[in-house]
Amino acid sequence: MSDINFVSAKENIIYKVAIFIKEKYNVKFGVEIELQKNIPISAGMGGGSSNAASTIIALSELWNLKLSKEEMNKIAENFGSDINFFLEGGCALGENRGEKISSLKPIDLDNIFLVNPGFGISSKEAYDAVLLDNFENDNWNELIEHENIKLCFNKLQEGVCKKYPEIQKIIDHLLENGAEQAMLSGSGATIIGFCSDRETAEKFSIYYSDMDYWNYITKTKRSTK
Repeated sequence: MSDINFVSAKENIIYKVAIFIKEKYNVKFGVEIELQKNIPISAGMGGGSSNAASTIIALSELWNLKLSKEEMNKIAENFGSDINFFLEGGCALGENRGEKISSLKPIDLDNIFLVNPGFGISSKEAYDAVLLDNFENDNWNELIEHENIKLCFNKLQEGVCKKYPEIQKIIDHLLENGAEQAMLSGSGATIIGFCSDRETAEKFSIYYSDMDYWNYITKTKRSTK
């Protein structure tokens, strides 16, 4: 069940993951899952992937499968490259296709502004629009070491912005009005604005709320270890 009728149940990744686990481990029980969407659909924030990860974790417990982390990761690899990240959580490095996850020290950031212009972009569409070149950006090493958000980089951004100029317009507006850095989130269409203070983030929230754009002020997850 879902609070939004955006896709048939059998096409939802939650359903696919649940059926896969049920058949793989010969589970005789059923389960009822209710999905409550709190972020836009096809927004580039890993909504479907986090749903899939939560489903794996929950069914392991509900069906008393006692799946190891390795087993969960193997299941996740069948359905996407970034589900494994959500099984780990926190600040992490994804390598290969994104499925190889290594935990990193937390990067504590407050006043992160998220805004979505009201349309979705599929991952396939975003990757098809990638502008390939010989440029390699390894700023992530320095980003991890020095936590300099100005080094944040998304290779999908240029191609997506060419196809959707509104995204570039939002990025430019954030940068010109107080954001320390602004960039595409995942495959889009959500944009991230890193703000130095709450006042700047709230100013953006008022501006984009007036435009009826979904937006949210958040922060990075702190380590509980």
